[in-house]
Amino acid sequence: MSFKRNLSLLFVFFSVIIYAQVKIQGKVLDAETGKPISYADVRLPELKIVATTNSDGSFYIESSNNTNKLSISKSGYQVYDYEIIERIDFNFLAELEVKKEDDSDILDDSGEGIALQVATISGKKKPRLKKKENPAYAILREVWARKKSNGLKMVPQYSYNEYEKLQFDLSNIDSAFMKKKIFRGFEFVFDKVDTSSINGKTYLPAFLNESIYKVEGINTPQTQERKVLEANKTSGFENNEVVASTVKNLFKDINIYDNRLNFLDIKFVSPIATDGFSVYDYELKDTVDIDGIETYRIKYFPRREGELTFKGDMYISKNSYAVKSIDLETTKAMNVNFIRNIYMALDFDVANDSVFYPKKEYAMLDMSILSKKEGSKGLFAHKTVNYYNYDFETRQPDTYYSRRIDPAKTALNEKTSEYWAENRPEVLTKDQEGIYETLDQLNQVPKFNRIVKGIEVLGSGYWNVGVIDIGNLYSSFGFNNIEGLRLRAGARTYFSQNDMWRAQGFMAYGFRDDKFKYGADFRYMFSKYNRFQVGIGTKRDVEQLAAQLTASDGIMTRSFASSSIINQGDNYFLSSNNLTNIYTSVEPWKNVTFRLDGNYQRVKPASSEYFSIAYEKDGVIQQNLTNSSLSVSVIARPGAKYSQYGIDRIEMSSLAPTLMLRYTKGLKGVIDSDFEYDKIQFLYTQPILVGSFGKSLVTVEAGKTFQGVPLSLLSAIPGNESYGQVYGTFSQLDYYEFVTDEYVTLNYEHHFNGWILNKIPLIKKLKLREVGFLRAAYGDISEKTKNINRSSIEYFAPNQQIYYEYGFGIENIGWGNIRPIRIDFNWRGNYNNLPDVRKFGVTLGLQWDF
Repeated sequence: MSFKRNLSLLFVFFSVIIYAQVKIQGKVLDAETGKPISYADVRLPELKIVATTNSDGSFYIESSNNTNKLSISKSGYQVYDYEIIERIDFNFLAELEVKKEDDSDILDDSGEGIALQVATISGKKKPRLKKKENPAYAILREVWARKKSNGLKMVPQYSYNEYEKLQFDLSNIDSAFMKKKIFRGFEFVFDKVDTSSINGKTYLPAFLNESIYKVEGINTPQTQERKVLEANKTSGFENNEVVASTVKNLFKDINIYDNRLNFLDIKFVSPIATDGFSVYDYELKDTVDIDGIETYRIKYFPRREGELTFKGDMYISKNSYAVKSIDLETTKAMNVNFIRNIYMALDFDVANDSVFYPKKEYAMLDMSILSKKEGSKGLFAHKTVNYYNYDFETRQPDTYYSRRIDPAKTALNEKTSEYWAENRPEVLTKDQEGIYETLDQLNQVPKFNRIVKGIEVLGSGYWNVGVIDIGNLYSSFGFNNIEGLRLRAGARTYFSQNDMWRAQGFMAYGFRDDKFKYGADFRYMFSKYNRFQVGIGTKRDVEQLAAQLTASDGIMTRSFASSSIINQGDNYFLSSNNLTNIYTSVEPWKNVTFRLDGNYQRVKPASSEYFSIAYEKDGVIQQNLTNSSLSVSVIARPGAKYSQYGIDRIEMSSLAPTLMLRYTKGLKGVIDSDFEYDKIQFLYTQPILVGSFGKSLVTVEAGKTFQGVPLSLLSAIPGNESYGQVYGTFSQLDYYEFVTDEYVTLNYEHHFNGWILNKIPLIKKLKLREVGFLRAAYGDISEKTKNINRSSIEYFAPNQQIYYEYGFGIENIGWGNIRPIRIDFNWRGNYNNLPDVRKFGVTLGLQWDF
C-alpha cells in the first residue's frame, strides 16, 4: 500500500476519534452460562443515550459528546457499571450476574398514580408478568383510550415546511474492499468512510438528495393538499430523480397509533397496537424529561423470534398519554429478504390530550443483496424528514389547493449554496457535506461511468448509444412451435429521462418459418400537466391471441405465451397478427386516464396446417379476418406514484388499485372490416395487506360481446400451457379450451409471508413462505356465435358451473439472501370429463420480493 493510501486511512481513523467521542460495540453475556442476554439496556447515563442488545446479545452505542460512564441493566440481573477507558472499542464484552432473590427492581414513583415498580424477573427463567399486573399496561391502556389524531386533519386549513433528506451508503467497507482493482483510479472516495451511529458498521456515502417542500392543505369543505417543491439538491448521478424516488419509495408513511405498520409493503405489529401484549414484552423503566414534557419510558421487545416485530423504547407523555418519541428496530431473525435491519425514530409535538403534530422522523434500512451476514457488503438507505413552520391561520382560495403543479418542478428546483445554508433546518454532517463534491469528481472518472452504465443496462434492459437505446435486450431470444428459435433486435430514441416524444421499433426472425417480423411506433406528448398525447404504430408478428382477457393495444407489447420455451405439449394455436393502431389519451385528473384507440387488424393462422380461425359470413366460409374498431377506455390508478414525467414514466411499487372500463365498437365495412359488434370490458386488480397475515392479490375481470363474432374476436379464458407461472391465467387450461362472448373471472392469491411456516421449529430456519390461490371463471357463448364457427376449435364455455382451480405454493426458495424461486402445485377443480384435461400440474416462477 502506498504512503498516500496509508496517510488517507490514518486521516479517516483520526477523523473518527475527533468527530465521535464514544463508539462502543460488543456483547452482553450471562456470567454463569455464557449465553447472550437479549434486550438488555445499554446506557450512557450522563448523556441519556440508550441502546438495546439484539437477540444474540450484541449492541452498538455512540455519542458525539464525551463521557466516561457506561451502564448495562436487565431485569433479573445485577446492574453492570463500567468506567469507559477506551472511547473507541469495537470488541467490548460484559458479563452480567444473576440478581439474588431478595433484590428488587423498585424505581422512583412517578407521583401520578402509576407506580414505577417492576417485579423481579430472574435470569433463571420465571413466568412473565400477567398483562394486568404489568405497570406498562395501565399506561398503554390510557394511550389506547385516548387514541391520538394527527392535528393536521382536525383544522380548517394548515401549512408547513417539510425538509427531506435521502441518502444511500455502501456498508461494511474494509481495507480489503478498498484494495480491489475495480476501484483503481478513484480511491479518493474512501476518505469519506465513517461508522453508522445505529449499528457501528463502516459505510461510504454514495448518494444524497435534499428537498424542501411547502405543504398547504384544507379539510373543509373537502380534504385537499398541495405539496410544492421549493428547493432540491442532488448528488451527481445522471438519473438522480429515479434514484431519489427509489430510495423514497422504500419508506412508507406510517401512523404509530395504527395496530399494523407498513414497511416495504409488509405489515409489522406496532408496539402501540391494542393486541401488542400478545407479541411484545413491556417494561416500565423510568421517567424522562423531553422538551420540558415529563414522559414514561417503556421498553419493549418481541416475545418470539422471527415475527414481524420491533424492539426499542417509547416515551409517553404523563399528562396527555400521547407518544412523544419512539424508536423502532427490527430483530435479526425477521423473515424479510435483502433487509438485515429496519430502524426508525419518530418525534412528535403534543398539542393537547387529543392532538399531535409530526416533528421529525428518521428511518434507515440496512440492505444486502447477496447475504444477510453481518459482515457482508450492502447498502444503507436513509430518510430524514423535518416538519416545521406550522401555520394554521393562513388560507388560500379553495381553487388554489386543487390546481395541478408543474410536473417538472416536482423533480428539480436547484438553489444556491447560500439558500441551503439559510434554509436547511439541520446541519449536514461532515461526510454528507463532502458527498456532492466527491460524486462530481467521480463523474469525471471514465471507469466509474462504465460501471454505472453497466448497472443501468442490467436494470432497464437497454444499452444507450448517444440518443439511441438498443433493446430491450431481455426480448432478444424466444421460441415457439411455429417460429422455432426467434431472434429480436430493437431500438428507441432517448434524449433524456423526461422525453416528451419517443420513436421505437423492432425486427425479428424465426428460423423455422423463415420469416421476418417487425413493428414500430411513434408517440408524442403535448402537455406534461394533463399528459395529452397521440401515437401511431404498426406491427406484423406471430402471437398467441388468447393469452389474456383485457389485452393491451400497444404495438411493442408481447405476451409470455407467444414465446414460452418449455411447454406442457405443443402449441400451434398461434396467429399472424397485422395490427395498425392510432391513439390519443389525456389525464384530466391525477391518475385518471381517458384513451381513444383506432385499430385496423388482419388476422390469419400462423400455420394453417394445424390451426384454423375459419367462420361463415353471408354463406361464404372465410379463412382470415379483417377487423376495424374503435375503443374508448377509462383507466384509474388512485394512489399510484411515478418517477419522471415524460412520455415513459417509471412506476414505483405501491398498493394502488387499477380499475379499467373499456368499450369497443367493431366498424363493419370500414377498410373491408368483416363485423359490426359492441364489446364492453371491466378490470379491477389490487394488492391488499391483510394485517399480520400477509398480502393478497385480487383481480376481477368481466366482459360481454353483444353480437356473434368469430374466434379471433371472442374472449377465451386465458390458459397457460407452459411450466412457468403467469398471473391472470389458468394453469390447468389449454389455449382456447373455454371460449366465451361473456365472462367473469377471479384470480385470488394470498402470500402468507411465512405466517404458518415460521411457527414450525425446524422449517422456520429455511425461511420458506407459503402461498395459497384460487382461480375461477364463468362464461357463456351465444348460439349466434356458435353458428358462424368453422374453425378447428370447438366453442365450449364454462356455463354449466363455475370453473375453478386451486392450489398452494412454496416461495422464497433459494440460497443465502437470493431466494427468488416459487413452486406452485395446481389442481383442476371440475370439468374433468373433457378430453385430455390436465388435472394436476406443477409450475415454476421467479419473483424478487422483500
